[in-house]
Amino acid sequence: MAPKMVTSFRRSLSFPNPPSNNSSKPQKTLHVRSTSLPCRSHPIISQLRDEISALQSWSAAESSARTSAWLCDGLRRLKAVHESLDDLLHLPQTRESLRGGDYSNLIEKLLEDFLRFVDAYGMFQTLLLRLKEEHSAAQIAVRRKDSARVAAQAKNLSKIAKEIGKLGSSNLFSTATAVAPLRASYDEEAELVDVIDGVVKATVAVSNALFGGISNSAAFRKQSCMGLSLGRKTKYVKVEGGIREFQELDLENLRKKAEEEVKMASKKMHEIEDRILEIEECGERAFRSLINTRVSLLNVLTQ
Repeated sequence: MAPKMVTSFRRSLSFPNPPSNNSSKPQKTLHVRSTSLPCRSHPIISQLRDEISALQSWSAAESSARTSAWLCDGLRRLKAVHESLDDLLHLPQTRESLRGGDYSNLIEKLLEDFLRFVDAYGMFQTLLLRLKEEHSAAQIAVRRKDSARVAAQAKNLSKIAKEIGKLGSSNLFSTATAVAPLRASYDEEAELVDVIDGVVKATVAVSNALFGGISNSAAFRKQSCMGLSLGRKTKYVKVEGGIREFQELDLENLRKKAEEEVKMASKKMHEIEDRILEIEECGERAFRSLINTRVSLLNVLTQ
């Protein structure tokens, strides 16, 4: 009887062991997944890739398609990209993965890059306000046919446009280069670094199109603005890389057809003023999204 009881006792202890071992394995696997980054199929990662790809197509537009509406569309797309990145940076998994030793250096570099972006867009908003004011003053001078005043406003417009062009120069964005790829512990982490790299590149591309588009437009350059002189025959010059509506201001032969030319010029300048207001509004929204992204990056290190 004793051997049978021992055999029965051993069986009763052996049955719970396999379920216990099997149940521990999935628990360990789930724990690893909970601390990793979102996988490639994660909606935010996929959405960011699609938005970056759309911006790449946008930046490849022909010169004839580069209108103020095109420029505002790019700024809206840039805003959407940074909102998606901001959502990604708010995920606990993302923050935990980026707080490692190697990634802390990456975040520090990104903070510097985004500080330059924020500064550039802040200066752009200030310069665009000045451009709008000088453009309005030029409208008044044109209606009054005040050649001296028109020449003075033309000089001011050219100076402001030149300052805007400097915002997109290589000097400002020289350090806002692509994110250096790191050797990630997981494929998901490498993918995160890659998508942040895409956001930085997209931001540089849109910024250069914005600053260069305004700066290189004929309406704000010295050569074309000299054409506003009411008593001098000049040649209208179209500048490559500018915004199409801002290339169409031509007040040549204004002295010969004073009333008609003044009316047409005033109408065109009024349309340009409306386009400036639209760009100002879109630029302000993109500016705010850049600030939010930088705050989220800072929170990765501090929270």
